Amino acid sequence: MAQDEQLKLEKSLSPAQVWALALGSIVGWGCFVLPGDMFLPQAGPLGTLIGFAVGAFLLCFVAVCYSYMIKYAPVAGGAFAYAYVGYGPTAAFICGWALVLGYIAIIGIDIAALALIFRFLFPGVFEFGPLYSIAGWEVYMGETMLMTGATLLFGWLNYRGVSFAGKLQVVLAFLLTVGIVSLFGGTASLETAHFSNLMPLFAEHRTMLSCVLLIFAISPFLFVGFDTVPQAAEEFSFDPARARNIMIIAILCGVVLYSLVTLAVAIAIPYPDMLAKMDALREAGGTAWATGEVAKLAFGKFGAIVLACAVMGAVCTGINGFYIATSRLLLSMARGGILPSWFGDIHPKYRSPYKAILFTIAIVLLTPFAGRSVVVWIVDMSSVGTGIGYLFSCLAARRVLLGSTDVTNRATRLFCCTVGILTSVMCIVLLLVPGSPAYIGVASRWCLVAWVAMGFFFYYSNRSEWAKLPESILRSRILGRSDIPVFFKSRDPRVGAEQHQGAGD
Repeated sequence: MAQDEQLKLEKSLSPAQVWALALGSIVGWGCFVLPGDMFLPQAGPLGTLIGFAVGAFLLCFVAVCYSYMIKYAPVAGGAFAYAYVGYGPTAAFICGWALVLGYIAIIGIDIAALALIFRFLFPGVFEFGPLYSIAGWEVYMGETMLMTGATLLFGWLNYRGVSFAGKLQVVLAFLLTVGIVSLFGGTASLETAHFSNLMPLFAEHRTMLSCVLLIFAISPFLFVGFDTVPQAAEEFSFDPARARNIMIIAILCGVVLYSLVTLAVAIAIPYPDMLAKMDALREAGGTAWATGEVAKLAFGKFGAIVLACAVMGAVCTGINGFYIATSRLLLSMARGGILPSWFGDIHPKYRSPYKAILFTIAIVLLTPFAGRSVVVWIVDMSSVGTGIGYLFSCLAARRVLLGSTDVTNRATRLFCCTVGILTSVMCIVLLLVPGSPAYIGVASRWCLVAWVAMGFFFYYSNRSEWAKLPESILRSRILGRSDIPVFFKSRDPRVGAEQHQGAGD
């Protein structure tokens, strides 16, 4: 692929659009479903809020590391490109493949959430044409048609270019924020709302520390949306140096919105009673959605409209944001020959990576037929994949800072990198080490094994192509320019042999 092809992505994203991209990708399906399904039952209100705060605070250090790398190499691909800068093509593939898993998983999760939303808003309307049952979740033809239509719609919007998708993201993020604030305000004004409803503050079957660690461990899943920003860096219409503040503000806004929804579910009535009611609904074969029940308590029938604004904003911004992130990541991997060049083609009219978008659509179209229970299995997989992406980005930022000569505030920057590295490692360890309070389930582990096996296939099927390319050509394809220094040992003795400039202010 010629270098000039890399420059065809349209530089049309404004700071507001990028912030909306990040926030909308952070606050998705999990914000509305997990309070009743996981947060309160497994961690309790205070355990959840502390876990949110700790995870968001530490992930801000990861975002700072990303901001260093965005300035250094403002190209599509994000952590994939940064892993290449620091550690070479094999590390870049591992990082990129892990992130593809995380990103596509989140699109699938948000698409699957549509079935739950419409079961609540329009009971029975889409539950026609029963097909089969998977892990206790009935799959209906009507719901598969609904989810398939949403998959194709957002794929088409992104196919036609990032400009319209970015504008849509701002509108959806506004609806999301207004809906959540209204939901919390209505719930807090209920006569039954009282702080005593938050007792017990931590899940009674866990220690306080394990409650916090459980939520912290899935922070990469909860706040993953901020790293859609570096994926779109090549399309910024502004100075990439502004990306740091955009990401940090998006993370902080995200933790506030997550906390408001969780508190709304917990404070309306004693939350153990709410959870018991949801268990009874499940046993009776009903749709158990604690956030939906709270909306009904707060607003009656009008609650469906308030919740619809928030949830549809969250789900649609998540779908839209991760379509952008996934397609740009696949584009960058194809540029380096690490994936087939087919993924790297850019539409001559819409200036979008349209074939990468078509591939994403094809994978996500499996979601409607999998059922919500199966899709939930990939939440943990998503956390593992994004945790790996965070780790490589922080390691690469550290290597660039150490290898550059014009760095200001080197000690402070290296401290941020160290905290980011430790945060990433802790998240991965908590998810993968047996005995951890956040150890992923058997089904998730097998799905992860299948993804790794698929990665081996792609890696070795294309390795002969990129391995024979001169380093300068590979660098030009991935980073957009051959003069951007890299910091790994190469078969080319001229690469990585000297100290470099370019990582400072």
